[in-house]
Amino acid sequence: MLKIGAGGKMLFARFFGFLGRVEEITIMKIIMLGAPGAGKGTQAQRIAEKYGIPLISTGDIFRANIKNGTELGKKAKAFMDQGLLVPDELTVDLVMDRISQPDCEKGYILDGFPRTIPQAEALTEALAKKGVAIDVDVPDEKIVTRMAGRRACVKCGMTYHIVYAAPKKEGICDKCGAELILRDDDKPETVTKRLSVYHEQTRPLISFYADKHVLYTVDGTQNMEQVFEAITKILGA
Repeated sequence: MLKIGAGGKMLFARFFGFLGRVEEITIMKIIMLGAPGAGKGTQAQRIAEKYGIPLISTGDIFRANIKNGTELGKKAKAFMDQGLLVPDELTVDLVMDRISQPDCEKGYILDGFPRTIPQAEALTEALAKKGVAIDVDVPDEKIVTRMAGRRACVKCGMTYHIVYAAPKKEGICDKCGAELILRDDDKPETVTKRLSVYHEQTRPLISFYADKHVLYTVDGTQNMEQVFEAITKILGA
């Protein structure tokens, strides 16, 4: 596993190793990892914009397939309508269908998938063991503090942070002047529960990709620009 901060030296540039071999990254197949609140979603969006590749999430895939009435979408909807989780096999099929589209020819970023070891194993097999995983690493206590500082506008939905992106007037939205609140999802007790689920179900992916020698870990406690700089160094541009 290679850990890189903003000032870290890039050791492999456009290369990553797999089973002792070093391969050139000609197509960017990026898997974003990290706990909820670590900031991986924000970084994934910036990477997508910089490199001109699509950002893909399972939520978007489910919604698109259900809306378009595809066969895979109908199967997923049948489970969702019963309040059941979509099985790993079907989720992988949906993801593979999405990344086979023309806009993914130069690469793509997966955010929120895989979430489990079975999903990761199926994806690794389907991708012929090619890709790079980037873990935005932030300790739990910092995540809880970060998310407790978030504020959302009750009217227009604009989001702020009392430390990192504070409104001009405390408790008031800059855009529409409405009240800012701490959402239930951002309250410490809720965040702690989400982190517990993450450590049980998704954290094992860190070891999975480390064992495959395709994991790069970035210090997510840095500011957003430093984290983004570290990621671009990993990607070699």
